[in-house]
Amino acid sequence: MTDIIQLLPDHVANQIAAGEVVQRPASVVKELLENAIDAQSTSIKLVVKDAGKTLIQVIDNGIGMSTTDARLSFERHATSKIKSADDLFNLHTKGFRGEALASIAAIAHVELKTKTEDAEIGTKITIEGSEVTQQEPEVVAKGTTISVKNLFYNIPARRNFLKSNNVETRHIIDEFHRVALAHPQVEFIMMHNGSDVFNLPASNKRQRIVNIFGSKMNEKLVPVSEATEMLKIDGFVIKPEYAKKSRGEQFFFVNDRFIKSAYLHHAVNAAFEGLLKDGAHPGYFLFLEVDTKSIDINIHPTKTEIKFDDEHAIYAMLRATIKHSLGQFSIAPVLDFEKDTGFDTPYEYSKKSPVAPTIDVDRSFNPFKNEPKQKNIIFPFKREKKNAASWESLYAGLKDETTVVDQDDSIEFESEQVSGSLFETDQEENLRVTFQLQNKYIISPIKSGMLVVHQHLAHQRILYEELLKNITVQEAVSQQLLFPLQLSFSNPDLVFLEDLKEQLEHTGFVFSQIKNGCVEISGIPVSIAESQVEQVLTQLVKDVKEEVPDAGFSQNDLLAKSMAKSMAVKTGTPLKQEAQLHLVHQLFACKEPSVSPGNRPVLVTLDANDFDKKFM
Repeated sequence: MTDIIQLLPDHVANQIAAGEVVQRPASVVKELLENAIDAQSTSIKLVVKDAGKTLIQVIDNGIGMSTTDARLSFERHATSKIKSADDLFNLHTKGFRGEALASIAAIAHVELKTKTEDAEIGTKITIEGSEVTQQEPEVVAKGTTISVKNLFYNIPARRNFLKSNNVETRHIIDEFHRVALAHPQVEFIMMHNGSDVFNLPASNKRQRIVNIFGSKMNEKLVPVSEATEMLKIDGFVIKPEYAKKSRGEQFFFVNDRFIKSAYLHHAVNAAFEGLLKDGAHPGYFLFLEVDTKSIDINIHPTKTEIKFDDEHAIYAMLRATIKHSLGQFSIAPVLDFEKDTGFDTPYEYSKKSPVAPTIDVDRSFNPFKNEPKQKNIIFPFKREKKNAASWESLYAGLKDETTVVDQDDSIEFESEQVSGSLFETDQEENLRVTFQLQNKYIISPIKSGMLVVHQHLAHQRILYEELLKNITVQEAVSQQLLFPLQLSFSNPDLVFLEDLKEQLEHTGFVFSQIKNGCVEISGIPVSIAESQVEQVLTQLVKDVKEEVPDAGFSQNDLLAKSMAKSMAVKTGTPLKQEAQLHLVHQLFACKEPSVSPGNRPVLVTLDANDFDKKFM
């Protein structure tokens, strides 16, 4: 039998390793940023073009590399972070596998420029598909600049699996957030397609969070701090009233390394128990410091999962620390052992039983007892005589005669008959009476039985078709605001709003300006309340981040769906009968009244025969 096992060539092995290290452009950004951090940089600049498919460039002012180190850095399993297996349990750096640059160089065009502080001249290396095509001296500044161009150029299948530019940009921004939050002492700059996305100066943790997520985040943060021999906890949690239905702002850092941990996330949820609405998720930025010997980082390819020696103790400490912080800042009720004793019951009254208060009522009291009694009522006309001879007799004696009516005489007044309606309605019209069930469904009788309409989904369908028509026809009506709205958004969100500005203006929005983390709105659609504007735009940006289609029509469709969902009348809202009828009439005027924009059924028809079978 012939031998069938053979050694793989280096370029094939590198491409296989690249499949583990580099899933998308964001993976390259993560590896390069972490290398820049390990190089003791104080300023890092990230430049991205076409969501990283064309260019990913990281410029740092770190210690740089010598000519030999620059060449060896692209070899497999070449690293300066560890020297023996024991170092795996004493890690204070990020990348330590030594495969990042080798894997990236196997699937892209890479250019490296680096120089140490002591060297007079730097080094430039150009690599294409793991092959070094150029290595020469270069005059460069202190630090390292790595440019990754044409990612997956030699693996078309992997390139075809990449999502749209907006989706890939969102993943890059997520990785940028994770590195920037863990190292607030480092200045970070990010540019995408020539425009600034982030410009984060060196600061503390709270300022870094506010600089990334907007100025409104400052009032939402609750400090969390605790230090023990086993664990040191620092960071912030977001107040329960600002909790979102999406799991967006949730960050765990262990020894300045971003991790994902469902176990620790459960501890945070336990600390917020009873404070969150149904379906809401807590937000947090928690930085944990533990002994490097008590954790194992090397259990996951992307190093985002960590194994703790004593998870139960960390769980209990994390939950107790967050609970204490929420109580300390009057977010949650706590036992107060320093209360004012002046409100306590005196000792001499402590054993006395309470006496019910008594109420004395004077049942003989009459407020009209001393009022003068009116005896007679005098009318200046004479009673009409029966069988009057002529009309003159009706006016006879008005000047000299008066009629006295005793108080005991009964006076009858002619009353008008009150009818139910001005016009008579037929029986069929009376059957069209609607009513609301549990402030969620609208019930309406029909000839064959009963119609049940889901009010929230029905209003979604109505608004969706109206918004889609306005965007397409560009004839939306806008109501001008007396005082423009000032809304704060993070820089990435502003990028999405800029892209959607034209479509939003077709729905009725009027933007005065969009810059410096602020959006000024001077006009809003007629069908939206002023208090809903921020919620609608926030939800819209979130939906666009998650779906983000490329085609213009698909983007308009997503825009209409998102706005209709936010603007539609919510479940649990009571509606008057006129509003119920109007909603039903508008629904049946739609092109597709039976399904919502999300393809959920809007109405159900119950036949009268179905009711008959229930009583057999």
